[in-house]
Order: sequence, then C-alpha cells, then structure tokens
Amino acid sequence: MTTRHRILAAATAFGLVAIAAVPPPEAGAQSADLVLCDRLAADPTDPDKPSDVKGVAEIAAADVATAIKFCKVAAAGSRRAQYALGRAYAANRQMAEAGAAYRRAADKGSSAAMVELGVMLATGTGASQNQDQARKLFERAAEAGNPRGVSNLAALSGGTSADPGRSRELLGKAAVTNNPEALYQLGLMTADGTGGAKDDAAARALFEKAAALDHPGALERMGAYAQEGRGGPKDTTAAMTYYERAATLGNEEAKAALKRLQCPHVIKNKQGQVVTNLCF
Repeated sequence: MTTRHRILAAATAFGLVAIAAVPPPEAGAQSADLVLCDRLAADPTDPDKPSDVKGVAEIAAADVATAIKFCKVAAAGSRRAQYALGRAYAANRQMAEAGAAYRRAADKGSSAAMVELGVMLATGTGASQNQDQARKLFERAAEAGNPRGVSNLAALSGGTSADPGRSRELLGKAAVTNNPEALYQLGLMTADGTGGAKDDAAARALFEKAAALDHPGALERMGAYAQEGRGGPKDTTAAMTYYERAATLGNEEAKAALKRLQCPHVIKNKQGQVVTNLCF
C-alpha cells in the first residue's frame, strides 16, 4: 500500500490517550452578535454548534465583512464565535488573523479550531510549517472526540503509528459518525492488518461506505477490490464505474487503473519501460 493512499496533509506519527468528552458549548442566552455570527459563519461540523444552528459549509463572499464584524464582538464571550471568526478571516484570505483566532479558540477548548490550526501548521498555510505542532493539535482534537481530528491525525501519520491499535480504535469511533476520511483510513488499516486483524471483507465494507460519500481514495480502493474480487465478488463493470468516479474527482491511481482496464495491452521499450497502452 503506497503512502499516496494515506494522504490529506502530511506525514509522521500517532500516540494517543483516551478520548475525553467534548466540553459543552457555551450555555445561556445568546447575544444578537453571536446569533448573526452563527448565521453567517458557523461551521456545520463544529461539535460546539447547537443543534438549532445550521451553519454554512463556505462563507459567502458577500457575507465575509459582516461575519468578521459580528463574530469579532461575539468572540469575547464565545469560543464558538472565536472559531467562526477564524473561518471568516480565512475566507477573506487574512490567514495570519485566521491563525490567531483559531489559536485563541483552541486555547479555550474548541476542537474544531484545533483541527483548522493543525491543518495550517501541517501545510504551512498562513504559518510556518510545523508538523510536530500540527500533530499535537490533531491529537488534542482526537482526544476530545472530534472525527476530523482523528482522520487528520491518521493522514498525517502516513501509516507509521507508535500505537496502531489505539489509532485503529480511535478511527473506529470516528467511523461510526460516517466520517469519510476515518472510514477510508480505518479501511486501509484493516486491509493491511495494522493495529488489529487483517480482514479484506471488513475493509471492503469500510471502503464501500466511504465511496458512497465520494471519498476519492475509497472509490479507487473499491475499484481495485471489485476488479480483483478481494473481500467480495469480482465485478469488472463495477470496478470501472468506481475508477471512473474516482478519476473524475482527480485520483491519479484511479486514472491509471482505468487506463489499464480500457487498454490492457502494454508496449515496452528495450529497457522494459512502458511506452504506451494499446486499446482494442
């Protein structure tokens, strides 16, 4: 299994302790500023978000300035608003301000902010790249039960875990929430027998769930499993469909696999290097 199957942000190692309960969101009456901040900039996946707040996947360009205005006021008494302020700054390409807001929210216990700040540090976006700090933030988020914290930590590890059994356990908890990256990463560990028993049928079931959520890597894996008859029935037609969907989402391995299926005859030069594929 190549490290490309374990992508998301970077690479290094696990090493987690028990998951703790997510601290409860701020209680009490909400201010008008917080209500407006929530309406314009709340993250739909934020564990701190009350159930009656819908949130927005992306902050509309026309709402960015207003979101910054209200979230900045609300942030004084709400870590949720502090995190939303970071999102608004990021949407406005003010990455230094976004990082500062995420850090303040993370210091107050926002697991969603820990994840976003970790991504910035892992990728060097708006901050100096620091994978050690990123890993620590992902660990804190994972320990708080944040599914993205677990799945990002899995991706950052690149498959080299100090405690693969614990990593697999944490991914299992995140997979229950149908987090596609957690399902995919758990599928890889199950397929390889990392941190537990190797089980092709169980791995295939995990990849299938993640594929249904349009995870490119899981779609590619389902193509390979269907093509090989691994962990279930062999189905070349289904394999091609999975590969096509993954290729549409930009997965390079699926594109190569699709080409091999469509054009199985390989022409090589004297050095044994592939020159082209012939289609009939």
